[in-house]
Amino acid sequence: MELNKNDKFTYRQTMDARDFEFHYYKDVNPPDVDFHQHPFFEVFFFISGNVDYIIEGKIYRLRPGDILLTNNSDIHRPVIKPGKPYERIVIWLGNSFISSLHEWGDDLASCFRSASSKQYQLIRPSTEKMLQMRSLCSQILIARDKKEFGSRSLMYANLIRFLVLLNKAYFDNSEDIKADIEENEKINLVIAFINEHSGEDLSLEMLASHFYISKYYLDSQFKKYTGMPVYQFIMKKRLITARNLLRSGAPVIDACMKSGFNDYSNFLKAFKREFNKTPKEYIRASREDMW
Repeated sequence: MELNKNDKFTYRQTMDARDFEFHYYKDVNPPDVDFHQHPFFEVFFFISGNVDYIIEGKIYRLRPGDILLTNNSDIHRPVIKPGKPYERIVIWLGNSFISSLHEWGDDLASCFRSASSKQYQLIRPSTEKMLQMRSLCSQILIARDKKEFGSRSLMYANLIRFLVLLNKAYFDNSEDIKADIEENEKINLVIAFINEHSGEDLSLEMLASHFYISKYYLDSQFKKYTGMPVYQFIMKKRLITARNLLRSGAPVIDACMKSGFNDYSNFLKAFKREFNKTPKEYIRASREDMW
């Protein structure tokens, strides 16, 4: 089954819906998408194009039919080369929706948790599963655009069917997919350390000493695999931690201190630069769509 007319791509990284959003994009002239993150979960279903996808220091060489899972703290970016239409399906899942997925009888969020703990976000479904999932995506889009009685229920029903297949495809993954993942074991360890200790005193010198490597080697390899310098990655991770703390109800000063900022004024400036809102503005906006 063919997909409906494609949606117009925007650089929006916030959800308008409270539960999930479903988008189909096809761009002849690929957009230039910078590193980003968002406070929800994402399923990226790659259909066509020439794309490498960077997620948390790993570079995924995508093939048509590949799927990527990102959570609410992953820093990621597609590197899109011209020459082919860039076609993909993007599904955004709100935090409360993810938390409620076990209520359907099976824990349909398990693939997201496993991907996060294993730090491998790539799924390469069998041809049979991939075609089934694509058919379900078409049905979801048809229901989304009909705006008639029962359409929303059909969207939910087909999304649940999609998530069942997604989990099956994830846990059927072959080890062969690692051939299309470019990574550096030492950089993986450094990123894991930063993620676990983002609220502590971190620096290039400290990390180089902790992992017994040259700071020049660490800096160059970190840029190669993450696309950014160590200090910028640490800053983004601290801001993500602060944002998630604010969304969970933490006071602004607690979010500042627990995320590793020792200077409150610097925290306020950095937060607004990253999220285009002050922490208090962000809290007010989040209350309207918090789930």
